[in-house]
Amino acid sequence: MKTFKQLRRAIVLSAIALPLTALAFPDQSIEWVVPYAAGGGSDVVARTIASEMTKTLGQPMVINNKPGAGTNIGAAYAAKAKPDGYVVLTADTATLAANPFLYSKPGYNAETDFAPIGLMARFPMILVVNPQVPAKDLKEFLAWAKTQPNAVAYGTPGAGSPHHLATELFSDVTGIKMTHVPYKGAAPAVQDVMGGQVPFMFVDTASGAAYISSGKLKAIGIASKKRVQNFDTIPTLDEQGLKGFEAYAWQGMVAPAKTPATAIQTLNKALVKAIDTTAVKERFQTLGLEAIPSTPQEMAAYAKAEREKWGKVIQSKGIKLD
Repeated sequence: MKTFKQLRRAIVLSAIALPLTALAFPDQSIEWVVPYAAGGGSDVVARTIASEMTKTLGQPMVINNKPGAGTNIGAAYAAKAKPDGYVVLTADTATLAANPFLYSKPGYNAETDFAPIGLMARFPMILVVNPQVPAKDLKEFLAWAKTQPNAVAYGTPGAGSPHHLATELFSDVTGIKMTHVPYKGAAPAVQDVMGGQVPFMFVDTASGAAYISSGKLKAIGIASKKRVQNFDTIPTLDEQGLKGFEAYAWQGMVAPAKTPATAIQTLNKALVKAIDTTAVKERFQTLGLEAIPSTPQEMAAYAKAEREKWGKVIQSKGIKLD
């Protein structure tokens, strides 16, 4: 039997050990799951931020690309990972807002399987047209669209993409009848708008920047609350009369549900610090990204609002991907 002195020593040591364990995080490398292929925009964002977070955390962040099924493969993998803070996931519009409605069995629960760490960035959507379309602003575009004998065709990077959902919402609020032409990625859709095969689309800033500046695409308006840096000559759709119209492709970082709060806090602080570095700011500017650092609570609220917004659009249009 332990003496009183031995028991007291054991209690004191255990009390000290708990906070020391929490303070030790991280003591090994962190796996960052990116549910897209290497080399794409999401991969570039993750690698750029990971490089800066590594400096703060003192441990490497290793990117693990797991593309497929509209982010479902990577998301399901991360959702089932051990909740210890050593696996994080790039969770975006698709993962947390659209897929719960687009797929009957996405492989994870967007509301309960993840612990938000923080938002990272978003790509504002720009309404662009082929230069031959006789419209230079929203009013003229809507007038032109209404005179077309058939439903106006529009391109997207694919069914269920933020670009697709933005256009469906645009159709609802303007009353313009439209025909969806899905492509396998943003690049071929942009090429066909420039070539005149389809007259318009909503393009993200990263995919459309070079073509807008060169005049190969004509920008009608940007679907953001206020004008965007590097695109400040493009008026918002809101200021052109489409009040409250916003559409973004956004990204944040999450961990598996039940990840310790101390790990979430450590990761959030490192993430926010990384986004504020010159290296990340410059890279974001090149990509046409808007930085949106946040607390875990702010990310949870943002994701919920986006899920409700786009869920209504998906359900009202009967869009399903399985």
